[in-house]
Amino acid sequence: MSVHSEDSDPNWEDADTVDEIVEAGRDLVYSILQREPLATIKSKIAGGAPVWFQIEDGTSALHAAAYNEDVELVRFLIGQGAVWNAVDGLHNTAADITLSMNNEECYTLIRDAGIRSELLLTLLSSKSPLAGTSLSLVLKATDDSAAGSTDNFLTSRLRYTHDEHGQEICLVKVSETEDVGVMMGWERSIMKETVDRLCTGHPNLQDGLKVLNVGFGLGIIDGFFQSLEVPPSQHVIIEAHPDVLQHMKELGWYENPGVKILEGKWQDFVESDELLSVGGFDVIYTDTFSEDYKALHDFFGHLPDLLAGPESHFSFFHGLGATSKCLPLMIIGRSLNSRTDNTFYDVYTHVSELHLADIGINVEWSDVDVVEGKQDRWNETRKYFSVRTYRLPLGKMRGM
Repeated sequence: MSVHSEDSDPNWEDADTVDEIVEAGRDLVYSILQREPLATIKSKIAGGAPVWFQIEDGTSALHAAAYNEDVELVRFLIGQGAVWNAVDGLHNTAADITLSMNNEECYTLIRDAGIRSELLLTLLSSKSPLAGTSLSLVLKATDDSAAGSTDNFLTSRLRYTHDEHGQEICLVKVSETEDVGVMMGWERSIMKETVDRLCTGHPNLQDGLKVLNVGFGLGIIDGFFQSLEVPPSQHVIIEAHPDVLQHMKELGWYENPGVKILEGKWQDFVESDELLSVGGFDVIYTDTFSEDYKALHDFFGHLPDLLAGPESHFSFFHGLGATSKCLPLMIIGRSLNSRTDNTFYDVYTHVSELHLADIGINVEWSDVDVVEGKQDRWNETRKYFSVRTYRLPLGKMRGM
């Protein structure tokens, strides 16, 4: 029995067929590792060897080509549908391997394949609820914990406390034995730099900026907004979680001059008079928990109606792909070592930049080291950001 090609319709219950596919996949990977000629590799794939197959340690054909630093083969395998984000037993993608070898050309080929894949999946999923649904969105639906489901998160109990180092943290329990940080005090450097970049030099700063923030968390960024030399003239905060809202009441945020708190999800208000009657915000920031990239992309689409004009600024907590587990769950910033994170983070940095460009917003990036002096910042909680350098986005509307 011959091995089925990609165009065939194999009977997956046929043990002989499965065995032959496995054998052909293993043979392909080892042929590449043994540096057999490209013509031989092409012949094996034409004969039905699956480019997606991974041997016992997780090495795929694309991993093997990356080890060989074979640019032509990497390009060919991507063209044949090799999976750009497949991870091996050490949680490395093929792109991670090229990074470790400082092979920029191979890395760029694989990273760009990831960018094209995610852009295409976003486009297809916008046409139909099912067509083109990415693997990331399918897998997200399998996580019913508070970290993977917005509805479950909003009905979960949060705990505000301090860790052993005295930093303020907000936790949500996702299992009997595991907590996940909703927000943690070590993010202060990120939030401080974000407010500086959003507000410094803004032409309306001395009159009091009109600020919109989605997601309160620990209130770190809202505190920095309120600490500006001239506090915001209007400071709108959208927050949906009842425990966070109660915490805000205890801290007195409901009485702060110029502060308006909208209780609910941003989707409840984004087209309402409560936001649109402001006449446009000078600064918008969003940092939600347990929403996927599709939700963030949808929020992007409302920015032209919410921002006041070319002088307005936008930013978001950029944790997209910042952990290897964040890719399938696609939690914005706060999801569930590793060079893999760098590859995914790089891909989603470019994807978000391109999507913002589509709606007329140019992004400038600056880097913030979130590890120096904070190596033990996680304690016993699950990490939601494991890349050393945080890439801070600053979006500015293009002038007409």
